[in-house]
Amino acid sequence: MESNEKLTPGQKAAAVIVSLGADKASQIYKHLSESDIEKLTIEVAKLGHVTPEQMEEVLDEFYKICLTQKVVTDGGMEYARAVLEKAFGESTAQTLLDRLSKSLKVRPFDFIRKSSVKNLFSFLQHERPQTIALILSYAEADQASTIISELPKEKRIKVVEAIARMESASPDAIKVVEATLKKRFESVLTTQDFTTIGGIDYIADVMNHMDRANEKYIFDELGKEDEELADTIRKKMFVFEDIVSMDNRSIQRFIRECDVKDIVYALKGSDENIKELVFANVSTRMAESIRSDLEVTVNVRLRDVEEAQQRIVGVIRRLEEAGELIIVKSGKDEIIA
Repeated sequence: MESNEKLTPGQKAAAVIVSLGADKASQIYKHLSESDIEKLTIEVAKLGHVTPEQMEEVLDEFYKICLTQKVVTDGGMEYARAVLEKAFGESTAQTLLDRLSKSLKVRPFDFIRKSSVKNLFSFLQHERPQTIALILSYAEADQASTIISELPKEKRIKVVEAIARMESASPDAIKVVEATLKKRFESVLTTQDFTTIGGIDYIADVMNHMDRANEKYIFDELGKEDEELADTIRKKMFVFEDIVSMDNRSIQRFIRECDVKDIVYALKGSDENIKELVFANVSTRMAESIRSDLEVTVNVRLRDVEEAQQRIVGVIRRLEEAGELIIVKSGKDEIIA
């Protein structure tokens, strides 16, 4: 791994685990969920070589997070702010506190995010669309996407619409739903405050995880019922065609992470503007190779093209979450040069 290549959050966690050694790492594993253990173990297995500089940076970041947690617990947020500002400066202190405050927020239905999609779907498939929408608003976007995809077509649209229209839910409403789930799940969390759930941004994230066939069907049907709502959701999404809005550096970054075969298949179903944009951001040799592959790649199924485009979008979204590139979504992001 190159010294100037930034590690993802998962790679950072793996690096910390490796640095601790087997005995201490095993103690940490005892406090993790099965899902987190699986994810962390995969990251450790894939980690490869980490440079001394990268390891030092990761451990320094880990130390700062641990210190932040301790001073907040010992003396509260204001005390923590004073300590951290003195130690690291105002900007770093604010970043650390922002990160910690997000992790300290307890969301209702945490057990849902730790449950298997199969179990969730088994329970949810017979519920009313409004109930499904409420519960999925607390699930991870990829969980919600999978479950929505499996629902009957008519219910699919109603659930998407219900999530998009959500703004807040009262503690009483949440408790009623939690009560029905209590018998089927071991742990249930409750909330005392009104909690922002669902909404346009969330359902756009869900739709970004959806396969292209389901995405098209849902937007076609939703557009018949509420064209304005469908357009609003679509504007918040990032789809393959939106790479035309990305800067050259970001395009070059995600191309390095993509399988060349996926690029060829994705471009097979793209217009000339997208093709030329890709060619302009790769080496002359690679551009010639892709053009040659495009010429000999014939009789490609639309499904294969869409899946390749979806995988590339997945790479772009992962890199954006890691802070390695910028994607612009209409009506949401403003970039200042």
